Amino acid sequence: MKQHVHKWLVICLTTLLGCSTGWAQSVAITGQVTAAGDKAPLPGTTVSLKGTTTGTTTDASGNYRISVTNRENAILVFSSVGYLGQEITVGNQSVINVDLVVDSRQLDEVVVVGYGTVKKSDLTGSLAQVKAKELNAFPATNVLQALSGRATGVQVIQNNGSPGGSVSVRIRGTSSIQGSNEPLYVIDGFPINGSNPTQLNNADIESMEILKDASATAIYGSRGANGVVLITTKRGKAGRTQVSYDGSYSVQTLRKKLDLMNAREFATFYNEQAVNDKVTPYFTQDQINALGNGYDWQDLVFRKAPMQNHSLNISGGSDKTQFSIGGSVFKQDGIIKSSDYNRYSLRANVNSEISRKLSFNLSTMLTRVITNQQNSGGGNRGGTLISAVITAYPTLTPYNDDGTYRNLATAYPWGSNVLTNPLNFLNEQTARTLSNKQLANAALIYKPIPALSIKISGGIENNDDRSDSYTTRNFVNSQGSASVSTTQFTSLLSENTVTYNKSFGKHTVSALAGFTYQDFLTTTLGASGTGFISDASQTYDIGSAGTPGIPASSYSKASLLSYLGRVNYNFGDRYLATVSFRADGSSRYSDGNKWGYFPSGALAWRVSNEDFFKDIRFMSDLKLRVGYGATGSQAISPYSTLNQLGSGKTVFDDALYTYYAPGTRLPGNLKWETTEQTDIGLDAAFLNNRLRLTADYYIKNTRDLLNTVQLPSSLGFTNTIQNVGKIQNKGVELGLDGDLLTGPFRWSVSGNISFNRNKVVKLYGGQDILGSAINTSAVNDYVNILREGQPVGQFYGYVEDGYDDKGKIKYKDLDGDGTISAKDKTYIGNPNPRFIYGFNSTMSYKNFDFTFFFQGSQGNDIFNISSIGLLDYGFGLNMTRDVYNNHWSTTNPNPSAKYPIISRTTSVNISNRFVENGSYLRLRTVQLAYNIPFQKLNVSWISNAQIYVSGQNLLTFTKYSWWDPEINSLGGSNSITQGIDFYSYPTAKTVTVGIRAGF
Repeated sequence: MKQHVHKWLVICLTTLLGCSTGWAQSVAITGQVTAAGDKAPLPGTTVSLKGTTTGTTTDASGNYRISVTNRENAILVFSSVGYLGQEITVGNQSVINVDLVVDSRQLDEVVVVGYGTVKKSDLTGSLAQVKAKELNAFPATNVLQALSGRATGVQVIQNNGSPGGSVSVRIRGTSSIQGSNEPLYVIDGFPINGSNPTQLNNADIESMEILKDASATAIYGSRGANGVVLITTKRGKAGRTQVSYDGSYSVQTLRKKLDLMNAREFATFYNEQAVNDKVTPYFTQDQINALGNGYDWQDLVFRKAPMQNHSLNISGGSDKTQFSIGGSVFKQDGIIKSSDYNRYSLRANVNSEISRKLSFNLSTMLTRVITNQQNSGGGNRGGTLISAVITAYPTLTPYNDDGTYRNLATAYPWGSNVLTNPLNFLNEQTARTLSNKQLANAALIYKPIPALSIKISGGIENNDDRSDSYTTRNFVNSQGSASVSTTQFTSLLSENTVTYNKSFGKHTVSALAGFTYQDFLTTTLGASGTGFISDASQTYDIGSAGTPGIPASSYSKASLLSYLGRVNYNFGDRYLATVSFRADGSSRYSDGNKWGYFPSGALAWRVSNEDFFKDIRFMSDLKLRVGYGATGSQAISPYSTLNQLGSGKTVFDDALYTYYAPGTRLPGNLKWETTEQTDIGLDAAFLNNRLRLTADYYIKNTRDLLNTVQLPSSLGFTNTIQNVGKIQNKGVELGLDGDLLTGPFRWSVSGNISFNRNKVVKLYGGQDILGSAINTSAVNDYVNILREGQPVGQFYGYVEDGYDDKGKIKYKDLDGDGTISAKDKTYIGNPNPRFIYGFNSTMSYKNFDFTFFFQGSQGNDIFNISSIGLLDYGFGLNMTRDVYNNHWSTTNPNPSAKYPIISRTTSVNISNRFVENGSYLRLRTVQLAYNIPFQKLNVSWISNAQIYVSGQNLLTFTKYSWWDPEINSLGGSNSITQGIDFYSYPTAKTVTVGIRAGF
């Protein structure tokens, strides 16, 4: 029976791929590759015929099959990561079993660092690596989502759950107020613009290295303060051409529905409000009895949504030239109707040795992204999509009897006059973005002598984005409105470096020197209009608008010139040193301050290579590290130090004239933001490297913070930018991974935990810096604050003190003056987690693999602005059932009730009531996979194939009451307004089936 199943799988896969195979007229050699000692099978071992492009890989049981000719002289080469390779002459053998010995030099694995590579054992700085297997654990619109929980010191925050939604990344905390806090992303050597590398498909990536401490990031100077993420895409290898395919199909669903009041509860609830406000009840008892459960608007808006991902990679080449070509399609429908994200990408990498001294490499990437958004968050009283889903009347249905949309704003005279039927957003409003992204980087490498390498490289990044928004005439109270905006971004890069590597006995020196130039050009254009006689042309005939808007355009250019150098020194593989320096000159700053200087140094001691360490048998490796460096952040837009003139229109003698006038910002003499960081760490391995530990302690001090400062109006300017203060981050990072079992049943685990504490050390004149104001109509106030001695972005508001005898909310009079005022505000929550963590487990037995990955955040708070609507009693808004069941009433004046009296006169303030525990533990992914043993079935044209089923976000343990705790509605690069949930697009849970195959 088992044999029949296997043959059936072969037939199915052959049909799907449209392939056929023939049998080679040669001798078949079979065998098994195992680990010396415990005889554990080694899947994925490469078995190749020396001197040819013929090769294969072992299956999940370590078995292989390869065809050879001229067997007497044929030599098979066996190689596997972490093991010493072997070469065996075939001779008259037809079965060759091989035991591979663990390579004690596996720490010599090469990792990517800034402007080069280095052996892992020679690292002196703090670096985390995430490999392709972890990055491809589940389908993701953004490769950064796959980083969550995988690397110490890296916090990944999903700003919302929309298809293609943005992600915020913090490496070792927040370091800037006005500038970006996102790391620098470098793709195949090109530092890209922006905070999300959306042009990448996960399957295109070979590895990601995260540079965390200043000794590692200082080589990037003014762009290294927030860490650096180096992304290396897949490259070809000499040998036979290999084809790999990765495809999956997923179904996404809402993780949980909010428990809202049904129709009968809604009517009873607002009748109670009418009684409390001494007006006639809105519903009779007969009407209430006839209502039943009513309509749940969540069922109208949310859906089961498919997602599919397909990627194909072809690689290979000769000893002289290697290539890798990849293409991918990613299509995701959102769990909110009419929202989706589609990405199409092509990638090509070529390495070519032109001559013994001259070589060439090229990396290119073309991506098109099409997004249809329904991320209508924020708002109040049902005026946006997410708000309307929650607050729409359960007593009414979406359609009138004649099939038209029901107008909820006029349905009840006592209800909200902005409450909009969600059908309007889903069917009559579009927001489409088309983005074309190109990235190309080429280099010539000349080696006049083996130790010296001269590299001249150049590249271009080009992004063309167009956003079209249209509201039809069928949208409630709309005459049709359209807007189009385009953004063109181009960055040119020139890098010129010289590298020298030489060993002198026990001394090894590696030196790098060079200069780089990169510019950044952005142009924008926008047009809009309202009042259309037809919806036919939508945004493609804005000139037909009855009321055209004022067109707008802009131009911005900046450039960065840099000189850099680095020296690595190794004495006897025991004592290591790294010194680097970079000087950056930026056009953004004024004369006298254009240049910033960023030095770093690090030392490491390979204690395990000392003679006295040989007797410590349980510990196989130990390295101690210490490093210090300075990095920077430009933190201002181009022209911020110049006195700019802005245009406008004015009327003289009944004629319209254009004028230019100074802006409201006073230009300042600004300095660079500088972050100084000290890192102390150790790397250790135990039991012949089966257990590996990494630990780091760091302190980051950022000074000369740039931020906007308000000015007296008498100066003629309203504000200016100044260097206002200091922020400190310090923390501990621990990473542990190990191979627990290595026999027939293999089990490996990895875990990490990161602690970070930040505080504002100094601000300009000790003045507070306030976050953005939040307006929900019920409240209009700021939530976050920066204050000396406190964590960055703390929540700031009033503290509730129970209810008065009328059931209204009381607030604590903290200053004791007898009144409630802004002076009574205090710290009510902290969006920064105490620690973040991740745990991964992979188990394998025969042809089965089982993997699960947990990720979590502990100690962070969420300010739930959405829940302010639960006290906005005066507008007939639907609410969660909790309000209905647990509120103060005249018949039950419970002082411990969760909600105050139901009355139009109930008022609220920004207070601790809306601060919730945002901690969570999430089963990020779980996967069961089966490796089809094609080699046992005598199928030579398929080297490997795996089918799997997996789930993402299936389990989430949290006390947060709303849709999902992994939220950051107003997040992004800004550091102040963090940890807020404001009617956000929810995160989905997903079930996936897929296949990975190699040919």
